[in-house]
Amino acid sequence: MSKGLTYRDAGVDINAGNELIRRIRPACTATHRPEMLSGLGGFAALAELPSRYEHPVLVTGTDGVGTKLRLAIEHNRHDSVGQDLVAMCANDVLVTGAEPFLFLDYYATGKLDVDVAERVINGIAQGCQLAGCALVGGETAEMPGFYGSGDYDLAGFCIGVVERQNIVHGQDIAVGNRLIGLASSGPHSNGYSLIRRIIDDKGVELKSALLDELMAPTRIYARSVLALAEQVTVLGMAHITGGGVIENLPRMFTDDNIAALIDLDRWTWPTVFNWLQQAGNVEQIEMLRTFNCGIGFVLCVDAEAVDPTLESLEANGEKATVIGEIVTPDAVAQAGQLLIGAS
Repeated sequence: MSKGLTYRDAGVDINAGNELIRRIRPACTATHRPEMLSGLGGFAALAELPSRYEHPVLVTGTDGVGTKLRLAIEHNRHDSVGQDLVAMCANDVLVTGAEPFLFLDYYATGKLDVDVAERVINGIAQGCQLAGCALVGGETAEMPGFYGSGDYDLAGFCIGVVERQNIVHGQDIAVGNRLIGLASSGPHSNGYSLIRRIIDDKGVELKSALLDELMAPTRIYARSVLALAEQVTVLGMAHITGGGVIENLPRMFTDDNIAALIDLDRWTWPTVFNWLQQAGNVEQIEMLRTFNCGIGFVLCVDAEAVDPTLESLEANGEKATVIGEIVTPDAVAQAGQLLIGAS
């Protein structure tokens, strides 16, 4: 009698999934927070809210890594995209003033390569440690016939928590406030469809130095910004993701009667952006509405708070620069300036 058909014959290896869980358990355990009531492997994760909050508000965010994954797959750069995943979610949650609290991931592939998946998920755990949140669970989906050989995709889900009275909502932003830009680590996880188009059109061979710049993991700003918020009043925040400073900065406004005047000469673009602009013949305005161009996060503070803000951020490892101020919408931008109104 012939052997019956198995799930593995159909392309799904349950044993490989179990082996992956065994391998990633130490990395996940390293992200543990005292509020956790359950461990890895259950159907759902249990956690108490941090006890120091009097009126806690939950903040949620979800994102992916985008087509940066194509470069990771083609060039065997799987170790840092997990941090990209955490950063894209945790930085979004941070904009409200929330601390990243819990994180879950979704890893989908056609055939599970345990070695690759282990590298990716260890990177997720590293990102969680940088963000201060616990990696409480996730899903590994093996879907034969759905993804190409060697391909995988990622999605992340972050839960943050903030004291209700400390929510950063942007309602108090006013003319005269200053905008502080925090340096990015590179393109982060945005604009990679254009990046890949430039590479393909120019027939560029990605040597290690350029590839290192393109694959630099997205910077996670949570610890430095939360430390700052204990010292000064932060009036607004923006995570500079897809759409660049032009599309993301207005998201911190709640008032159509204000605008941001950005001094483009206040910071130097990292070399990777200069290369992209020149190699792709991309106009400056298109660069600024596609990439972060060296500024990954923006804070709005009172003019009187600028010095302590810069001191706190730099003490916590950030490169911070005053890049502009809040003005009225009828302000006139001079040479080297960009006026960005409310969306």
